[in-house]
Parts: sequence; C-alpha cells; structure tokens
Amino acid sequence: MEVLRKSFHESLTLVSEAINSASFLAIDAEFSGLKVKWGVENSFDTPQERYSKLKEGSKDFIIIQFGLCTFEWDNELELYIAKPFNFYIFPKVWNRQCPDVRFLCQSSSIDFLTEHNFDFNKLFYEGISYLRPHDEQKLRDHFIARNTQDSFTSTSLTSPDSTSKTSGGSSQKALIMKVPPEHREFVEKACDSIQEMLTDPEGKVTRVPPCNGYLRKLIYQTAKQRFKAGIHMEAAMNEKKERFIVVTKVNEDEKKKLEDEKQAKEDQLIENAVGFSQVVKMISQSGKVMVGHNMFLDLIHTVDQFLCPLPEYLEDFKATISAVFPKLIDTKVMANTQPFRDLIPSSVLADLVKHVSQKPFEKAAAKFDEKFSCYVEKPPKVNVSPDSFLVAPFLNKIFVMRMEDIPYLNLAGPDLSPSRDHVFYLTFPSDWKQGDILDLFSNFGFVYISWINSTSAFVSLARRENANQVLNKLDYEGECYTIVSYAEHTKQFEGSYEESVEYTRQTPLKRPRQMEMSACKTSSPLEVQANKSKDNTSSELEDGEIVDDEESPEPAKKKMKKEDRAFEEPEEW
Repeated sequence: MEVLRKSFHESLTLVSEAINSASFLAIDAEFSGLKVKWGVENSFDTPQERYSKLKEGSKDFIIIQFGLCTFEWDNELELYIAKPFNFYIFPKVWNRQCPDVRFLCQSSSIDFLTEHNFDFNKLFYEGISYLRPHDEQKLRDHFIARNTQDSFTSTSLTSPDSTSKTSGGSSQKALIMKVPPEHREFVEKACDSIQEMLTDPEGKVTRVPPCNGYLRKLIYQTAKQRFKAGIHMEAAMNEKKERFIVVTKVNEDEKKKLEDEKQAKEDQLIENAVGFSQVVKMISQSGKVMVGHNMFLDLIHTVDQFLCPLPEYLEDFKATISAVFPKLIDTKVMANTQPFRDLIPSSVLADLVKHVSQKPFEKAAAKFDEKFSCYVEKPPKVNVSPDSFLVAPFLNKIFVMRMEDIPYLNLAGPDLSPSRDHVFYLTFPSDWKQGDILDLFSNFGFVYISWINSTSAFVSLARRENANQVLNKLDYEGECYTIVSYAEHTKQFEGSYEESVEYTRQTPLKRPRQMEMSACKTSSPLEVQANKSKDNTSSELEDGEIVDDEESPEPAKKKMKKEDRAFEEPEEW
C-alpha cells in the first residue's frame, strides 16, 4: 500500500492495527545518498571506527522512502498474512518552528532510484513530514506560549498604560512591552477599528492591516487591556503570505467555540508535522521482531532522523537501539554465517532471494492481505516462527560491510575481538603500487592488502604462522618504508588521538626494487580492480551501492574458501 501525505492520517489506523497484530516486521529504506566520500572505510576498522565513519558519512543524507511490511500468522490458513506499506518521506516545513532541513543528494543514488521507477514527484509533492520528539515538544511549547500571549483571560500581559492601575509586581512589569512612539498611531488605529465594530450593531468582524510579529504583539497587548471581553483575536494569512489579525465580536459561547477550533487547527498542524515519526513510535512500542537486510545504515538514519541525534560512541548507539528496537534480525548476517553460508554463494539481496527460492530452501508460507491487491503471489506451505531456534542465534546482530574479520556488530553484547597478530601497518612512498608490496612480502606467502591511502595500507598474511618472522626480516632502519604490527599501530594511533595530536606517517625515499620475472603481474590498485570487475560474473553490490574505483582502490585478493575465513563464529552456529 502506497501511503502519501494526503492519505497518511486515514491510513494510520490500518498501520497501527497491522503492527500490533504482527508476528514480526520487515523494514527497508531508500536514501538521498549513501556516502560523502568513498574509500574511507577499511577492512581492518574497529567497530567504533566503522560506526564513526558511517555516522559522519551519512549525516548529510536523509531517508526519502521507508518500506514496512507486517507478517501476521494465521492459524486457520497456517501461513503468514503480509501487509506491505510504502511511505514517501519529505521534511515539509509546516511552521517556522519546524526545522528547515538541509540535505544532500548523491547522483549515483538518484540514478539508481530513477532506474527503479522511483517517483520524485510524489516525494516532493506528497512526502510525509516528520519531527524528532524534541522538535515536536518545541513546536507544542511555541503554541502554548503564543496562546498565553493571545488569551484575554491571562494576566501575564497588560497594557503599558494600565501598569499603575494593576497590582502586578516587578516581575509583571518586566513582561510589559511599551509601545514606541513611532508605532502608537498604528496601534491606536487598530484599537479604534475594534471599538467601531463593537459599537456597530451590524459589526461582526474587523481586520487589522498586515504587520510584523512585533506590531501584532503590541496590538494584542493593548487590546487585551482596553477590551476586557466580547472579542476574539486570531492571526491569519492572506494570499500574499502576509500575516494579519482578525478580530471577531463574540459572546462567551461563541468565544469558547472559536478557541476550540483554533486549538484543533494547531493540533492538526502538529500532527501533520510529526507525521511519519508516529509510525516509528508505533514500531518501537510494539517490541516486535524487526527484520532487515544489511540494515546498519537503515538503523543509523532511522535513529538520527526520527528519534534523536546519533551518540558519539558505539556503545551508546547500541544502548539507544536496544531501547527503541529491542529485537532485530539482519538477513545478511544469516546468509554469511553458519548454518547458511555454505548453501548461499552470494548474500546480495537479489541473489539471496533467488537462492532461497531453490533447493534445499523453500519459500515461507505467506500471502498478501486482500487489501493489498497490487501484490499477488501463490503462497507456499513452509513456516519458520520468529521465535524459532534457527532465528535466535542471529538476534540483534547487524551486518557490517567490508570488514575482514568482524562480520557483524552485536547490539546485545560485546563485539567479536579477533586476533590481528598477522596484520601489519605499512607506510611507503606515494608511487608504490601493489606489486611493490607483493614483492616486499613475497617470502611470506599470499597477502591481502587493504589500502588506507596512497602511502599506507594494512597487510594481512594468509599463512598466519609466518607472522612472527615479518618484523625480524623487514623492519630495518634506512629503508624507504616503515612497518609495525597492527597492535603497535593501534597503540600509537590511540595515543596520538588522546593527546589531540595528529598522528602523521613519515614516508622516506623509495626503496630500490629488484623484482624477479614471474607469473605474477605487478599492477596498480586501479588496474587490479578493473580486472576484478571483468572477471566477476556475479553481483557483488547491495541495492543502490556504487563503487568509485578512483577513490576506493581495492586490491585483488585470492578467493578464500568459506571455511578459511578469518572470523570465528560461536560454537552453536
């Protein structure tokens, strides 16, 4: 079901019922962009480093479409009833107190969405607004303060001419705004027009000419003192977007009715502004299992856009996620770990759907609700409960892209801490290429190179038993490169960070190369990446993900068997 601004409020009840009755939920989001700069992520990032990079890289983009599908188990039919919702999201400014959001668009992401028939007209014309709870409260406080100012029953504001006749103390006088001489004529004319309306038996409504907020406040303040009762004042806007005051002659019943109508309009405006944040709140309060695929960015954007600013530290982010979405399943983690990884050659979403639709897998028993007629598919007869022992090991584990030995973040506890004794930090001249590094490590077997920039990289040994020989044979003074263990590099880098001193990597002159002719061709990272893409016949990218070869050189590496992967999984997997 497509949900737009004009149909959002009437759809809320249906969305709420679907969430509350669901056995589990599935989500997916589309963004205005993915990254400010490609290539900042490294295969040997720590979980905190990777979180910080994603947090920084995603802060200028927003969610522009949010997909939600609820799955409710039907005991009679013995299958899941699916109810999909598709929300267009756009930060419309309903009031000057609402944030005027500024965001970037990334051409590759927009191109991807266009190719998949994304309707940008619906986004900008009918996108649903949103507010964080803090911004919602700020808007409510604004209306409360304004209504207190406008109210004729309030004693907080009085005319400057009446201060001597009232019993207010110094605090009351502090709230009084004196009418400057240059504005007295305008304010007096406004009050005279109100007086004429009141004395005219046929008079019912008068309008004060358009003016700024300061003048309107002076008029409210003066009229409140001069006319104790019998009128209702309310700001309005004409076709030129100019604000003015409408004054209506009323009795007490009519005044109460007008005030109720005004309150209803303000409540409606607040509800429109809060918009999609209501759906996020429903999902959070339900406590249901929430399923996604490669959902780290989805969670980062959802928290930052609809709930609260992202915390600086990963542990605080985990605590936030655990509080608002306590049960998460990432299907990319499932596809890359046992018992499924040996059965699924590719975890890219499109490939994953294809593989789990074939033997030895069977599609889950599910069909779409009759109200969602645009989705038609004959349901199979297989069921896996979200509480199944097959699902439990993957709960609250979120996949992390391009991490060599940490395949996921554990939101419910400590992250994996693999040994990196076989990894070394290498600095070298800027004109070195992949072949230079392969030559340097040629005596230690196959290596994997994870480039940091043009003068530094992490080098990982496939044969870990050779790790204790590297520094003894390569760490010599006078060479044009420097090499330290991963542990030493981390210690140096963290120490320099704590002292707020930039950790610079000195690169001496280039080391002379004496390479023997061999079958191994020396090539640049860009050449290797290009060759990789030619030989790769299977999909390697997630939906919307674009590889920028020029900024993100990724060296070729020997394809390792799944059982040889660096990370170790829990025993029960």
